[in-house]
Amino acid sequence: MKVALISDLHSNREALEAVFAHIREQGLAKIYCLGDVVGYGPEPEFCVDLVRGHAELCLMGNHDEALFRDASDFNPHARGAIDYTKERMQPSWYSSGEKKARWSWLKSLPLSHTEGRFLFVHGSPRDPVREYVLSTDGFLNPDKLRAVFQSFEGIAVGGHTHHPGLHDADLRFHGLGGAERLTLELPDDKKCFLNVGSVGQPRDGDNRACYAVLEEHQVTWYRVAYDFQATADKILKTGVLSEVLARRLALGK
Repeated sequence: MKVALISDLHSNREALEAVFAHIREQGLAKIYCLGDVVGYGPEPEFCVDLVRGHAELCLMGNHDEALFRDASDFNPHARGAIDYTKERMQPSWYSSGEKKARWSWLKSLPLSHTEGRFLFVHGSPRDPVREYVLSTDGFLNPDKLRAVFQSFEGIAVGGHTHHPGLHDADLRFHGLGGAERLTLELPDDKKCFLNVGSVGQPRDGDNRACYAVLEEHQVTWYRVAYDFQATADKILKTGVLSEVLARRLALGK
């Protein structure tokens, strides 16, 4: 087991290209994506094509799923981005084969993947697409977090919250705290839940893209700087996507 884990790309080409370049520098050939390839950002087709071409596995995220289901529970900014993405990507009968292939690929993404002692999901083991396992759950909602831990064995790995870090068996959360790189050992005989962070829309106060490298006995997170202003400018130029989605990239929130 040595795999680069990416999640929550959110149609952010600049962030994804920077992360892929960093992964290549590490000499890693195996890439898993934990979902939300689309949503929020301006270039969904590019991100879908890059993941389709290079990731060995991609799971269904809630923004990916929203293209085919109801997005009424999304906030207005997110819902508007789903409408924008669907307008660009949903094929008609006369669309090109490539456009149809992208749509079919997104629609067929699996909900979870198990490999050895690792369970991979987008959200949580209880609801692999939509449930958030928040960094604050250990002290604000411990009953929920205990129930999540009871729902899996071994080590669960997800994204969704855009907050990288590790929940240990004592429900404590270990985050990056602004570090460019963090390595944590994985227990042999205790459960833990890993969050790989977000490539395309970080929300932990650090505007750098984030991904993780998972090995059998350790996980390492990396922060990768990218040209977020270029992505923000593209969002504004659409004339459709909310300016909030542009502004938040600089803030990492």
